[in-house]
Amino acid sequence: MEKSYKEIRWHARGGQGAKTAAILVAEMAIDEGNFSQGFPEYGPERMGAPIRGFTRIGKKPITVHSSIYHPDIVVILDESLIEIIEVCEGLGDGGTVIVNTTRTVDEVRPQLSNKNVELFTIDANKIALDEIGRAIPNAPMMGALSRISGIVKLESILKSIEKKFGKKFSTKIVEGNIRAIKRAYEEVA
Repeated sequence: MEKSYKEIRWHARGGQGAKTAAILVAEMAIDEGNFSQGFPEYGPERMGAPIRGFTRIGKKPITVHSSIYHPDIVVILDESLIEIIEVCEGLGDGGTVIVNTTRTVDEVRPQLSNKNVELFTIDANKIALDEIGRAIPNAPMMGALSRISGIVKLESILKSIEKKFGKKFSTKIVEGNIRAIKRAYEEVA
């Protein structure tokens, strides 16, 4: 039976913003009129330890409440995880993988266990460093995800970032994140 929702699994290290991205994308989907869940999976790990985040988005209520074992999309915020974690686990042929890397698709594909995926790369660290001043790749990766999947609209991401980040951060940080998202949306390959 085909599922009535899309599942995104986020792979990152603590401190890269995967938890925030998984939850924000879910909230954005809800703002667009969808049903959604966004949550992290981690234990007592510390900054730099591998973590996973999960997002489900659908047009109907989602009744499953578990980790994501068969994602439609895998977003990798730290390419070094490809060497130590089975990032394509459960991802079927034709699934989508988005990797934060300086390398090309042709350079990354041989490292993936499933070569039959749609693979996209983006240097989210450079974009974040250029636009925000810190190499935190979650905002650019949300922009890349929007462009590749259409799962949430770019306008929804920008509006949500302005609303949620505006309460916590300076105008400079909010504007930097918005520029990073727009730039990644345009640059993902």
